[in-house]
Amino acid sequence: MYEPIRTKSVHSSTMAGMPSDFPHRSREEELDIQLAGHLAALLAVTDELLATEPSADLDNAAAGLAQQVTRLREGRTPVRPPLATALAESRRAIVLHKRAHALAGRALLVAASRADTATAILAAQRMDAHAAALAETKELSTAG
Repeated sequence: MYEPIRTKSVHSSTMAGMPSDFPHRSREEELDIQLAGHLAALLAVTDELLATEPSADLDNAAAGLAQQVTRLREGRTPVRPPLATALAESRRAIVLHKRAHALAGRALLVAASRADTATAILAAQRMDAHAAALAETKELSTAG
């Protein structure tokens, strides 16, 4: 009643014992790559914030983020542009704090899924810091 399949299956090269045409990464390696990307993006936003509103807290956070990215990328340090001197623009700072808060949240989710406690703590601290900065900005805008 049914005609037999005459063509080779597209899945045959991935069957057990058969070599694959492309390299595979483990789930852990994929999560490392994803977490390094989120942290590198958060580092870039932190560097932008440092240019608009220099602070010791942001400087320490940038150093911690760079250290975690370097660890996750097996010793390759993240590219960081030199800090440009910029005038503090409150609207730009608000946008940067919101972006940093969202990126820290993404990093926290990935760090938690791979049970990376040190990175999860760093991401949670950055979320708290950016939420506090946003709350302070709101207080200043409603008071003035």
